Amino acid sequence: MSNATTQHNDSLLRFMTCGSVDDGKSTLIGRLLFDTKTILADTLNQMSRTSKKRGMEAVDLSLLTDGLQAEREQGITIDVAYRYFSTGTRKYIIADAPGHEQYTRNMVTAASTANLAIILIDARRGVLTQTRRHSYLAHLVGIQHIVVAINKMDLVNYDQATYDKICTDYLAFANDIGFAQARDIRFIPLSALAGDMLVDRLDNMPWYTGETLLEILESAPPAHTEGDEEFRFPVQFVCRPHASADADLHDFRGFMGRIESGEISVGDAVTVLPNGYQSKVKAIQLGETQLQHAQTEQSITLLLEDEIDTSRGDMIVKTGSTIAPVKQIEAFVCWLSETPLTTARTYIVRHTTRESKAKVGNIQYKVDVNTLEQQVTTDLKMNDIARISFKLAQPLMVDSYASNRATGAFIIIDESTNNTVGAGMII
Repeated sequence: MSNATTQHNDSLLRFMTCGSVDDGKSTLIGRLLFDTKTILADTLNQMSRTSKKRGMEAVDLSLLTDGLQAEREQGITIDVAYRYFSTGTRKYIIADAPGHEQYTRNMVTAASTANLAIILIDARRGVLTQTRRHSYLAHLVGIQHIVVAINKMDLVNYDQATYDKICTDYLAFANDIGFAQARDIRFIPLSALAGDMLVDRLDNMPWYTGETLLEILESAPPAHTEGDEEFRFPVQFVCRPHASADADLHDFRGFMGRIESGEISVGDAVTVLPNGYQSKVKAIQLGETQLQHAQTEQSITLLLEDEIDTSRGDMIVKTGSTIAPVKQIEAFVCWLSETPLTTARTYIVRHTTRESKAKVGNIQYKVDVNTLEQQVTTDLKMNDIARISFKLAQPLMVDSYASNRATGAFIIIDESTNNTVGAGMII
């Protein structure tokens, strides 16, 4: 096996599951963990006891993810439940997102870090309003890989015609919102309860010759591997060890931060934004280690050949990059707060390591997440999603969210309470 393949298989895949109430999301995750031998024996025993109390013959696998007491009592998922598992070839983080409309903000939170979404559809009910809403939100937050899992096939006698009709209906809707052209959409019939097509194929659907769900997950490309991303390095801290008695360090000036995208090598020409100063990379340090090369998601210290006045919130990019400082942005915003957004107030926009005061320029429209209609509005309430423009006091170095999820995203903070009240995706 080549090194490239090994790196691919060992890589982390973050994915989310979403669907309507009772579509079987929690059972699907429980079955994945159960069939990949990830559940600990004591957890399984506890689940068995709870299932028997409820009068169930088999273990209720959905108990694994329903962590909140209110969820257990109502039999629904409210908060985002994260679960970790690995198969020996790959590590996974699953976000089990709530299906209810009033928890739209929770779903957007879960989707913002996912590389793949599993959208569950009940084979008996087909494509519902919630299916459309979840697909739209997955589309909005830039998830490239969608697996449409048509669950509960055991309850329709594993009928291929039922499966085919749901596939056709879903694709028609996905084409309507421009979703199908920009995304990799896969369909799979399964039964989370019985275990068909999750990890094991079983014998009930010989007409389906595609991959099992686990095979799709194992082969999904990891984040940052599907296209050449430009180098983006927001400065978190400028390291100047003045107190050191070591003469070698008296002129040390290192820019510390996390590479949000792209890669950098010693000798590369770089530009510091927003001031536009140029220099070359003299050294790259990872702790005590000297590197010749660094890449996405590594936290490093950059040393430049020239003395440049740089501070937290500046961004180092490769010279010739397409990014430029802007003082106005347009974005889709999901409002997270119970206090409505108003155009009269000033907010703080936090983008990577930089903050700026911001005024709402205008709210172009609000999206009805159920019908996907555009509605005129002058304010936003909790869970609303709208297209908004902001005027900024300080320049920000932004990309479009479609091209770079790290530098295309921001959060909105209430000046008076310091609470996070909104999440934005730059257009």
